[in-house]
Amino acid sequence: MDDVSEDESPFPDERLELIFTCCHPALALDAQVALTLRTLGGLSTPEIARAFLVEEATMAQRLVRAKRKIKAAGIPFRVPPDHLLPDRLAAVLAVVYLIFNEGYGSHRGPLAAEAIALGRMLAELMPDEPEAHALLALMLVHDARREARLREGELVLLGEQERTLWDVAQIEAGRVALERALALRGNGPYVVQAAIAALHTEEPRDWPQIAALYGRLASLTGSPVVELNRAVAVAEAQGLDAGLAIADALAEALADYPYLHATRADLLRRLERPEEARAAYERALALTADGPERRFLERRLAELAT
Repeated sequence: MDDVSEDESPFPDERLELIFTCCHPALALDAQVALTLRTLGGLSTPEIARAFLVEEATMAQRLVRAKRKIKAAGIPFRVPPDHLLPDRLAAVLAVVYLIFNEGYGSHRGPLAAEAIALGRMLAELMPDEPEAHALLALMLVHDARREARLREGELVLLGEQERTLWDVAQIEAGRVALERALALRGNGPYVVQAAIAALHTEEPRDWPQIAALYGRLASLTGSPVVELNRAVAVAEAQGLDAGLAIADALAEALADYPYLHATRADLLRRLERPEEARAAYERALALTADGPERRFLERRLAELAT
């Protein structure tokens, strides 16, 4: 495969070009994503480990193995020709979304803006790929709620956010991108996630539809985190006990995932089971670093004692 000269490159931005170059299909998908995040996304090994829900040492070993494979196999880091771009799209989308999540969920706001910019470029570069449009839609809708996520340094749950702080124009831009993905007959995981995000902007929220979409997403991804999100939607659509049963079934798979315990705590609190709720909040706090989410959990735990 010949190198693509600068004049021939189809990429509108060098960052996107480098991401496609690093996402080589000879590597396992998780290795492609992790290595690209480390070398180009500016994320540290602990940050990448957190994104993959694994220990830092485990992620460090994966990165070392990926680098060794590149060296041993002589994998060329070259820009792929146009016809091979779709083969690398899944990894590229995952890289961009994880960069966005790191920026959106932390103090590193510029990362989220950079991810959205890369998402726009992806949609322009590959206009017939529904998942590219869907990822852009997902990021736009999430980011539109940024100003409402915190209040006095504490996390604000989506249902309690001040909607006047939402960027309505950005939400509409996200809906337009989602409509483009649907017009292309997209039904992949980013399309489903974008549809869920769009439903969350409506009032009242259609919880049965949200729960159904999470079920679809869980079947596509096999992710226990998605199943936990489904538990929340099922709790609203079918009752708290139904949601708690789903969350409880994830106890082993997500034993060290703070949001599992925070979710269980909230459901148990609403079911008026305070002692169990307290234990779940304490477990969530033990797994949560200092910041807005921790302050939210501390307040909820204190409220149980009143």
